[in-house]
Amino acid sequence: MATAASTIPAGGTWAPPPRGPVGMFCLIAAESAIFVIFLVAYIFYIGRSLSGPTPREVLEVPIFNTVCLLSSSITIHLAVRALRQARMLAFKLFWFLTLALGAKFLIGTGIEWHHLIYERGLTIATNLFGTTYYSLVGLHAFHVLVGLVGLTTVMLFALASKVRPQQSEKVEVFVLYWHFVDVVWVAVFTTVYIVGR
Repeated sequence: MATAASTIPAGGTWAPPPRGPVGMFCLIAAESAIFVIFLVAYIFYIGRSLSGPTPREVLEVPIFNTVCLLSSSITIHLAVRALRQARMLAFKLFWFLTLALGAKFLIGTGIEWHHLIYERGLTIATNLFGTTYYSLVGLHAFHVLVGLVGLTTVMLFALASKVRPQQSEKVEVFVLYWHFVDVVWVAVFTTVYIVGR
């Protein structure tokens, strides 16, 4: 019969996993559940609006914005790698690029919404499509905004020389969140702009 001692590495004692990554994974799991609910609701209500406009009539596929957001996962990965290697200038450059790409995505979303509301007449109260579209895309945009606040905070600390290579593991915890935001956009993009049209 196995004992508890058999799970402890020879010559060492058991230690719990780092709290930062565990906490972030728990947050990501909870947020993923929320996004699944919104995605299912969007899919369920596709084609059920009693009046227009329909997705095909008003939505334009945001390819450039999508490329910007997904590229930010590459730049933030390069930033963390530079931080681990103590290349602080490269870290700041890649981190700033990540921030700029994320901001471009959020600005693009705002431009898209302005076009839909003022030129196409689609608001959250127009029909079921408007309600589910703004709820789902808005939820993602809110998460991008939170991510941008985090990116800006780290950038300010980096500019003040308060970020060191020894803190790379803490920075990586936040990076998990940013990757999550990017992965969720793939699901939202596929649902809204490909399946939903």
